[in-house]
Amino acid sequence: MTMRALAVLLLGATALLACNNNPPETAPLETEVPEELAKGGSAAREDAGEGIGTPMAERVATIGLLNKRNNVSRDFELKPGEAARMGDVVIRLEACEKTAPWELPQEEGAFVQVFVRQRVGTESEPSWQKVHSGWLFRNSPSLNVVEHPIYDVWIKECAMSFPGEEE
Repeated sequence: MTMRALAVLLLGATALLACNNNPPETAPLETEVPEELAKGGSAAREDAGEGIGTPMAERVATIGLLNKRNNVSRDFELKPGEAARMGDVVIRLEACEKTAPWELPQEEGAFVQVFVRQRVGTESEPSWQKVHSGWLFRNSPSLNVVEHPIYDVWIKECAMSFPGEEE
């Protein structure tokens, strides 16, 4: 057997060993919100947001989350003070608001905090870093943007009603 034939044989054997017909095991996606991020701030109080329309505690915001790395998106329905988790990102809703039907321009918004689990140093344990805290607006998304290379978060709807509106 020549050296060339031996090299081809070894290369082929190495390639076959490297092939694995079993799909890689993927860890289940974590959805439990860490205890330190689960509690809301002052907007979660029942007396917060008193005024015209649905009380703050009864409003429901629909928030979209996109993982740009793997193109997975998910919608979350949250009440003020609630948080939701998808993998390494936690979204916490503090408030949800929309303009009254008689006001122009019409706008819906939510005060959202976004936390991402990431390593700060090379040998440190991953910790939760706040990457956004502020209002997101449905019709004007460029006013305040979640600036993160992997995750995109936006408000889709704030479900609330005003006196005189039909349910």
